[in-house]
Amino acid sequence: MTKSKGGSVDARTLVAHVLAASAVVLVLLWCIHFRGGLALRSQDKPLIFNVHPVLMVLGPIVLGGEAILSYRSLPLARDARKKVHLALHAAGLAAGVLGVYAVFKFHVESGIPNLYSLHSWVGIAAITLYGLQWTAGFLAYFFPGASPATRRRTLPWHAVFGLLVFVLAVGTAQLGFLEKLTFMQGPPLRLPKYGAEALLVNFTSVTVLLLGVAVVLAIVDIDGTRYNTII
Repeated sequence: MTKSKGGSVDARTLVAHVLAASAVVLVLLWCIHFRGGLALRSQDKPLIFNVHPVLMVLGPIVLGGEAILSYRSLPLARDARKKVHLALHAAGLAAGVLGVYAVFKFHVESGIPNLYSLHSWVGIAAITLYGLQWTAGFLAYFFPGASPATRRRTLPWHAVFGLLVFVLAVGTAQLGFLEKLTFMQGPPLRLPKYGAEALLVNFTSVTVLLLGVAVVLAIVDIDGTRYNTII
């Protein structure tokens, strides 16, 4: 963890970790307690859908956010931090791809059209850009690896583009929570607008949004000391 001048854990990073854990707990509580559980195969088709929000929060947002934080905050050698960064992003990407698969499977088996909403359009863009970002990073910084000069020149772009993809994933989640809650509040479910489940979905969405803000604030060079030699 990054240390402040007083030797204490960086508050921005700590807050991001707490929000990440909270987001996972809240989305699991929603999908398991209120929505009945998770399943990639089931005659109860909504259980297939439930895999989608869990994995999209866990993958590109929580694991993706932790990957971003790990490169700045872990008390490890540079090469070790790079490997953790790569592995966390790989896990986040895998979870995201499986989450997209789950919602397509749910739509196909339920007779619902695919890719008709703004959430789905932005979501496909986000997961595609995430995959391209990971692939480009792997090729440039791991294997086969670009020259030191090229890595130095492209690193700022890699960092900025990665952060933009993360922010896009957070924004996509906000659209998704809003869309799903709106559907549930209409027929046939007619979920109470001020009921426990509706409030939980909104709290989960706000937590994910705050997590996005916390990750950005944890890595930006606010005090002018965070961006040292990192290549």
